[in-house]
Amino acid sequence: MKASAFVYPWDVDGDPRAPETVAGLGVEQVTLAAAYHSTRALTPRHPRHRIVTAEHAAVLYPPDAGRWAGRDPRPYPAGDWAPGDAYGVAADALADAGLEVHTWVVLAHNSRLGAEHPHTSVVNAYGDRYPWAPCIAQPATRAYLVDLAAEAAVRPGARGTELESLGWYGLAHLHAHDKTAGVGLGDAGQYLMSLCFCPDCRAGYGGQGLDPDELAVAVRDALEPVWRGTAPSDGGWAGVEKLLGETRAGATRAWRDTTARSLQEAAVAAVRAAAPEGFQVLLHADPVSYHCGANAGVDPAHILSVADGVVVPCTGGAGLLTPFAEQAHDGTVIAANFTVVSGMGGSPGTLAADAARAADLGATELRLYHAGLASDGDLAAVRRGLGGRPYRG
Repeated sequence: MKASAFVYPWDVDGDPRAPETVAGLGVEQVTLAAAYHSTRALTPRHPRHRIVTAEHAAVLYPPDAGRWAGRDPRPYPAGDWAPGDAYGVAADALADAGLEVHTWVVLAHNSRLGAEHPHTSVVNAYGDRYPWAPCIAQPATRAYLVDLAAEAAVRPGARGTELESLGWYGLAHLHAHDKTAGVGLGDAGQYLMSLCFCPDCRAGYGGQGLDPDELAVAVRDALEPVWRGTAPSDGGWAGVEKLLGETRAGATRAWRDTTARSLQEAAVAAVRAAAPEGFQVLLHADPVSYHCGANAGVDPAHILSVADGVVVPCTGGAGLLTPFAEQAHDGTVIAANFTVVSGMGGSPGTLAADAARAADLGATELRLYHAGLASDGDLAAVRRGLGGRPYRG
């Protein structure tokens, strides 16, 4: 199967050996970050640094001043962690090494946006804002995300893109010094704590026949026994219906599913309009539409009618591939995404077996997270799994 490794520009820029190292893994493609959220990243082989701190969500290239003039929100340029056209410099070096370059674009995940413009954030039933999670129902935010998708995806020379966080973001997020594990929230609790009550979402619930004030009270009442530990909050969608009631739960999901679908359709259409013929558009996706996060919850049949395929998290098991495989058609890309950093829970030593299992479940390609973060030992295991050539660093 065709394989692609995720890479940041700062893994490559300033390290002349990096392109050969990645190409030597046995991958044909790289998925190179063009727009990314804040992070602190290890760079274990770079000749100039070992830790890169990306202080806020940013585009890793110079944004188009004409596109964004007078607009708010608009993308933030990167600081010294990715100066100038860091993406473009890295892309050229990787292409020169014979690798096909696709962009990696993170969209509805932006803590700086939420900090500077609190009204853009998801706000839960208690009135708490989630500054990392832009509300995708708000018209100005949707317009920003659609235009950002088109600009960041279609960089010079790119053959395709992978759009991450193109959907609802909610409570689940590894925030700095995260301390939210004191009460176990299963699928149902996570969903209720991720419901947004900003003015646009309140209007959306009203359009589904719900009184938003009554809904907020119902959510808080439903969660009260969860906080006390006297009621479970798992059980998938059935658990949500048990906590909130079938009618209310169904109405909230109808609003959120419709909102996410229309944003995904608009963003993919904008990318296609800006891209050359044959440009591939994939979404990082979860086949359960009410799930939130970087792998946006989607309906498999719908998303595969919109995009060219999906990138599916498989590190904990490849079972999420099946719903997408059941809806695939000729040419559909179903990429199984495996973490290959052992310190982040990956198992690079079992990559060959994991890939074979994923292929049995319908995967057509592999994604490896993450070539820049992995140790030399992890990369050696990847090379063995993919049949790459020895690293000559």
